[in-house]
Amino acid sequence: MAKINFGGTEEVVVTRDEFSLDKAREVLKNEVVAVLGYGVQGPAQAMNMRDNGINVIVGQREGTKNWDKAVADGWIPGKTLFNVEEAAEKGTVIQYLLSDAGQRSQWSKIVECLNEGDMLYFSHGFSVTFKDDTGVIPPPHVDVALVAPKGSGTSVRRNFLAGSGINASYAVHQDHTGRANERAIALGIAIGAGYLFPTTFKNEVYSDLTGERGVLIGALSGVMEAQYNVLRKHGHSPSEAFNETVEELTQSLIRLVGENGMDFMYANCSTTAQRGALDWHPRFRDAVAPVFDDLYESVLSGNEARITLEANSQPDYRAKLEVELAAIRDSEMWRAGAAVRSLRPENWKKSQ
Repeated sequence: MAKINFGGTEEVVVTRDEFSLDKAREVLKNEVVAVLGYGVQGPAQAMNMRDNGINVIVGQREGTKNWDKAVADGWIPGKTLFNVEEAAEKGTVIQYLLSDAGQRSQWSKIVECLNEGDMLYFSHGFSVTFKDDTGVIPPPHVDVALVAPKGSGTSVRRNFLAGSGINASYAVHQDHTGRANERAIALGIAIGAGYLFPTTFKNEVYSDLTGERGVLIGALSGVMEAQYNVLRKHGHSPSEAFNETVEELTQSLIRLVGENGMDFMYANCSTTAQRGALDWHPRFRDAVAPVFDDLYESVLSGNEARITLEANSQPDYRAKLEVELAAIRDSEMWRAGAAVRSLRPENWKKSQ
């Protein structure tokens, strides 16, 4: 393992230099990795492992869109694609990648499929941490670990195909075989992680739920909407408001942050932009800090977990979700965005 200085704090991480793909293949050579759930993370992790030479099967409910997607991705019914319980019975590593609500509803069936020495694998600490709400309490005769990519399944697959990788955290909750740690790391390497950093199930889910509701999705979309609305209120056109709120961020500035940090982005902006941003940065930070405090407390108390389980366990939750997403998609802001994206040079050339 490598010791890396993260802003003055030394942490231990696992890179591909210390734990190569060949080593991962050796650790997993006798395993059958059953990926249960072909929704968000399932496709990316399953296909990346398959491409890396790991023995993988997929478990998905037949007759669903995700079953059809799995078939389209090359999984063969009866050979590498099975119903969820059958895949769980065949696997020695059970990657439990159903939705959090789905994990709760299917747990009584899946737990019966776990054999002595199997590994129960998660990509989220949710079900185990909030066991009082989910009922997910792993039996003592299995290893329990997680590998949590720090990105969507789509990004996990795209980065893999581009020869890169998404960083991931990993944790061992229960080590029955004495091999849980190396199995978890091997799986992280096999799914294409850029590097792996240790965590706990609790820390993973607390940070993840905060991030999703905060900067990564919730706060980002909320702040974008607020600025767009202010610009429109003061007479700016939809095109101008969207370009100054979203397009410049996604097509220019955030790429600079990703490339070499926030100061690099500042340094590559005009002096006028630098001065204004430096002056307003602390005002925004201080304004939203109480909201983040409230958010973290809501996560820590389990309130966010209960809201999620209640909403996502409803039989019509997908239909309700589509209504909410349609409201975003059909808003002026994001209809303007669709028009702006269509005018990007790469998209304009495709239409010629």
